[in-house]
Amino acid sequence: MPPPAVGVMTIEARPLAVMNELPGRIAATRVSEVRAQVSGILQERVFTQGTPVTKGDVLYRIDARLFRARVASAEASLARARSTLTNARNQMSRQESLRKSNVTSGAQYEAAVAALEQANADVAFAQAALDEARINLAYTDVRAPISGIIGAALVTEGALVTADGSQNLALIQQIDPVYADFTQSAQQLLALRRAVNEGKLAFPAPGEARVELLFDDDSVYSKPGRLLFASASVDATTGQVTLRAEFPNSDGDLLPGMYVRVRVEQAVHQHAITIPQRAVLRTQDGRAQVYVVSADDTAVAREVRLGQVQNDEWLVEAGLKAGERVVIDGVQKVVAGGKVAAEPWNPAATNQKSAAQQERAPDQPAQ
Repeated sequence: MPPPAVGVMTIEARPLAVMNELPGRIAATRVSEVRAQVSGILQERVFTQGTPVTKGDVLYRIDARLFRARVASAEASLARARSTLTNARNQMSRQESLRKSNVTSGAQYEAAVAALEQANADVAFAQAALDEARINLAYTDVRAPISGIIGAALVTEGALVTADGSQNLALIQQIDPVYADFTQSAQQLLALRRAVNEGKLAFPAPGEARVELLFDDDSVYSKPGRLLFASASVDATTGQVTLRAEFPNSDGDLLPGMYVRVRVEQAVHQHAITIPQRAVLRTQDGRAQVYVVSADDTAVAREVRLGQVQNDEWLVEAGLKAGERVVIDGVQKVVAGGKVAAEPWNPAATNQKSAAQQERAPDQPAQ
């Protein structure tokens, strides 16, 4: 019988990103609790719950009548202090004229100086009191401290709110962009760093690490993220290190608290060897092996040590080297030590053959 025809691939070493998939949750980039800065009765809720708000938007209005009265009182006090200052300046001017004529006493002159200084201080004090009253009046409009999505109203019209900060009126979360906080075992990170120190791997250039987000249904979020940092400490209870990435979220698809998986590039194999998953067979004791085709077209079974799977390919950590030919298509027809008719593997032809077999499968009678 002629030797079986098989598709072979010549092994090439190439750079390969080390991608790890880690569990995480979405978090808002900024969170702010809305609180009153003056005490009073809430008269109006202005915002619509669950909608975007902009920093500075009025959210609630507090009864402002008392604060307007305080502003008016402070304005009157300032006017009185300014009138007193005008009188003190006039008295000082007269005392200076009399002093030049040696008509006034030193005590009267010193009293005029003190009265002028006191009047200046009273004006400054009254101005500060007016400024404070105006600030408190402005605080009767409770405004958004940040831009974001505002949640439920936590108080209603007619409620008494206080300036002690004990009442949260609403919560605003900024969700464009969002954070993805995820964890990785300290042992994994340590192994990566050791591999880098030994020259087996290299870290990605700063800012160039690929970061992807996956949902529960295994779909990939359309917008790539960027890695911000890895925590400098290990959680003593879990042995995990927290990492954080940032993702754009202009469509609002990512919500705080959502469970996700983060696929992050943490290192690069400079000379990685990969083979399609279909090339790998398992022995009875579970060891992985492939068929390597020698120069005389003899198929030799070779045990390999496999690493991660990426894009339907195994990373081969040991057992193969660049330049060797590995059987990819027709593995089931190969006999160890036997001859094969080796042809370059054509992935497109293999995929077409698999698709045709799947189309015929429903027409086959049930066994």
